[in-house]
Amino acid sequence: MSDRLRLMCVHAHPDDESSKGAAVMAKYVDEGHDVLVVSCTGGERGDVLNPKLADDPHILRDLAQVRRDEMKRAREILGVDHTWLGFVDSGLPEGDPLPPLPDGCFALEPLEVTTEALVREIRRFRPHVMTTYDENGGYPHPDHIMCHDVSMAAFEAAGDPTAYPGAGEPWQPLKIYYNQTFSRGRVVAFHEALTALGEESPYAAWLENWDPARERTITTRVVCDAWFERRDAALLAHATQIDPDGTFFKVSREEQARVWPWEDYEAGLSYVPIVEGEDDLFAGLPTDVAEADALATSGSLTIAHDGRKARTA
Repeated sequence: MSDRLRLMCVHAHPDDESSKGAAVMAKYVDEGHDVLVVSCTGGERGDVLNPKLADDPHILRDLAQVRRDEMKRAREILGVDHTWLGFVDSGLPEGDPLPPLPDGCFALEPLEVTTEALVREIRRFRPHVMTTYDENGGYPHPDHIMCHDVSMAAFEAAGDPTAYPGAGEPWQPLKIYYNQTFSRGRVVAFHEALTALGEESPYAAWLENWDPARERTITTRVVCDAWFERRDAALLAHATQIDPDGTFFKVSREEQARVWPWEDYEAGLSYVPIVEGEDDLFAGLPTDVAEADALATSGSLTIAHDGRKARTA
């Protein structure tokens, strides 16, 4: 049994972990907690989004291996543990009408198959807290939507001794959160910071086209600006996916720390109360790890917070 509180962060592809919640993960690692990133797919069908690498023959020859290597570097930078869930990237369908998803991809796997795979990891690692994406995937990529579905199904099944009995001893995570990387508040703060400096803001178009239906309830803000440099280094380790001159880096770290020094989360389900102004993903849990472990295996928990919503995308 670990003597540290444990956080599991479930993501669709390699690079998602570095663009969503990476500074918080690095913060918790440095504070002595165990953090595991689960990548549901290998990102095999991702495009090369860095124009400087678009024609690199090594990358074109074996993108799957390149993405595994990038993930290894990002993991080392953040200091987290990592596991591949082993499913195949679905790709992002484009066109009108949209083409069918490829056979055998993650988004087309039976939910009970993907859920059992994640339940095994939950029961092995025994996280007290999990993170994933909201019901719309954060954005409507089929793998992100499936990541939400499998995360929520596994969160609910992992503590049930009758569910997937061959997947390990029951373990009930106590909370699950949704990453909310680009909340409207953050976009507004970045836009205003750039315009105040007299710089062109790529966020102006975002705000002009903002759909009010995208508004989310931010329950938790974890201050983590001291780890923004680590976050950016991990993100840049995914060189095929990240343009160093792109939108992610338009606002300097110094300005980000001034106007938005935290990362945002939305509580999805919790067996402990979610208090207003929460600033810690482990808030409400016993600080003694043995007590937190006992709670997760008690078999007598009741839901204290239910933030689940119907899918709109």
